[in-house]
Amino acid sequence: MAEKKPTKKGTQKSAKSTTPIAKASKGFTDEEREAMRERAQELKAAARGGKAGEESAVLEKIAAMPEPDRTMGQRLHAIIKASAPGLSSRLWYGMPAYAKDGHVVCFFQNAQKFKTRYSTLGFSDKANLDEGQMWPTSFALKELTAADEARIGALVKKAVS
Repeated sequence: MAEKKPTKKGTQKSAKSTTPIAKASKGFTDEEREAMRERAQELKAAARGGKAGEESAVLEKIAAMPEPDRTMGQRLHAIIKASAPGLSSRLWYGMPAYAKDGHVVCFFQNAQKFKTRYSTLGFSDKANLDEGQMWPTSFALKELTAADEARIGALVKKAVS
């Protein structure tokens, strides 16, 4: 009687995928790579104790923005500092940001940063804006009206409460 050879388990070939192969991703955009480089520089500066010049770095970054982002950034900076004087200004991925106890609470992303059609005022998970099960964490900005400025001031106050 012939002895049967043991079969190997787990050597089955998988079926070929019927899904068409998607185009390969190009990865990060030039703007995203630049933001990552800026963040790396910010971390190096912080490690060297570069806290003293953070406010001036934020103001320089805003001053370097093209119009109308520059005017909007200057106005937002003033509103945020007036609404929550305890927040410290710093750069975050090359964007003006405002932190409490070292954690970013809100930030301004100008439209030219990632070549978008509007600027953004964003809030991190450290902001106390929770309202039920769903709430906004960023706001598109095309221009600032007096009503918008008042709403932003109230949001920033609530975010740091």
